[in-house]
Amino acid sequence: MTATGRLDGKVAIITGAARGTGASTARRFVDEGAQVVIADVRDDEGRALAAEVGATFAHLDITDEGGWADLVAVTVERFSRLDVLVNNAAILLLASLANTSLEQFEDVMRVNAAGTFLGIRAVSDAMKAAGGGSIINVSSIDGVYVTPGTGAYAASKFAVRGLTKTAALELGKFGIRVNAVCPEAGNPEMVRPFLEGIDPGELAKSGPVPKPPLGRRPSMGDVADTIVFLASDESAFYTGADFVLDGGTSVGMNITVPGV
Repeated sequence: MTATGRLDGKVAIITGAARGTGASTARRFVDEGAQVVIADVRDDEGRALAAEVGATFAHLDITDEGGWADLVAVTVERFSRLDVLVNNAAILLLASLANTSLEQFEDVMRVNAAGTFLGIRAVSDAMKAAGGGSIINVSSIDGVYVTPGTGAYAASKFAVRGLTKTAALELGKFGIRVNAVCPEAGNPEMVRPFLEGIDPGELAKSGPVPKPPLGRRPSMGDVADTIVFLASDESAFYTGADFVLDGGTSVGMNITVPGV
């Protein structure tokens, strides 16, 4: 997609931006004219990407309340404002409920849900001072409908949608918009560890994956494009909304009907 300066003058923090969807989003933001802070715990990858695209890297553990306060303070000190937060960082767990420990469940909720909560709270004052802003929380298709083995992850991503709607109600009077992106696409590196040692034939026994009405799966680029839209002034009247990126899979069963 050709850059058109849709984010000129905006300052953005993107969490989990060292790789995957966050990295794709950071690239698009820089291309569209934003000053970008890549926030991640993956220091080497984050610094390399920041140097490549002309962004700033900051180490951030999104479960660290003090770390959030420091990041926002440094960002505002350097760029004089903060306009956009993309709460993208997350961890994945694929396990049945019976095989999920309380510690594992709490870990997923702490990172995915509490991390998002801390981000929203940390940037609110800076955005109020800037006269408004846009917070984009990356939920998941697993925060819209679920599949077996996603109990902890789905619970965290449903929580992200709830936080999004509450924050939209509370922050709207300050000109701060809060929306959720619910993509089917994600970073394949998050899934790969859970597939090690699994026979592809066993996966096939679960049945065919439903074909989206649009005929393809979304890409990380599709997700980044949606986030750019929500960060831009083009989405000035959108808040509290869920943007489901699944090619229409959640609309219903795409089955063959004679004559249709």
